Amino acid sequence: MNIGDTYEIKETVSAKNTAAALGSGGLAIFGTPYLAALMETAAFRYLEDVLPDDKSSVGTVVKVNHTSPTPIGMEVIIKVRLVSVSENGKLIDFEMEAFDEVGSIGNGTHQRAVISTEKFLEKCYLKLQNKVTVNGND
Repeated sequence: MNIGDTYEIKETVSAKNTAAALGSGGLAIFGTPYLAALMETAAFRYLEDVLPDDKSSVGTVVKVNHTSPTPIGMEVIIKVRLVSVSENGKLIDFEMEAFDEVGSIGNGTHQRAVISTEKFLEKCYLKLQNKVTVNGND
């Protein structure tokens, strides 16, 4: 994992990833929530390739600018670039760019936290036990 590393993913816009499908808008064009999700996915996949098997990452901050519409049937390309790693190696920052076949459609930044998968899931599922104990629910 090095500053400046890049990773790219591509996806063709379909009816399932439009603003209308999610309800974030009424048009059958590539939806902003899907743009944000694809950007986060690219950063996640990059880290999955470089982290040890017992580690993963979770998103902590996503800032996205969606600057141009993309119709169904056109390919979207997401490029992420690693821009910083915290001193303890736990926080990873990315810059992101998005393009369709005509040009730029957006940009943003994303931060991910490196986690120990087992410890993270244990902590997460403890919430269920605490909820049952505190509320007396099953």
